Amino acid sequence: MRIPDWTPTAKPQPDDLVQAILKRRGGELINLDKALLWSEPLARGWNVYLKAVRTDLPTSWKLRELGICTVALLTGAAYEYHHHAPDFLKAGGTQAELDALQVVCLNYKSNTAVAQSNRALAAIESIVIQYAAQMTLDVKVTDAVFAQLKQHFDTTQIVELTAAIATYNMVARFLVAMGVSPEV
Repeated sequence: MRIPDWTPTAKPQPDDLVQAILKRRGGELINLDKALLWSEPLARGWNVYLKAVRTDLPTSWKLRELGICTVALLTGAAYEYHHHAPDFLKAGGTQAELDALQVVCLNYKSNTAVAQSNRALAAIESIVIQYAAQMTLDVKVTDAVFAQLKQHFDTTQIVELTAAIATYNMVARFLVAMGVSPEV
């Protein structure tokens, strides 16, 4: 990491904040927390907001994680992919789908066969990947991709999927800029 890991002696933070993060993380701070805890308001807001995006949205967990993994691969956020690929699998995704996602993202990054389909991915997964890729790389989503999305999701689901992808674009940019690496 480009900054030192946060410690309670280096920058004391309110115990309620540290305990809330520890509770959300299952009792252990991860490297991202050790960067965020240098700022109390940021760590506090992040903890509440990311909890909502990660665990409180009813829109498909698998498809949200697929969008997040797409963001991670396209932005080079290895830390994000390290944490979210296992969640994608827990949510019902397969290793074949993750392997296909890696190929699709490689094609997006090299601008070859952008709309290439992959047999390991169902139509809905391909649309989510295309949506996440356009949000991440182009920011603007084409009307055609948005129309396809509307065929599979209601308005609330589109809002929640979009927010998850947008949120993890923010996370990826923070991780990459700060040089946060996966825990060993």
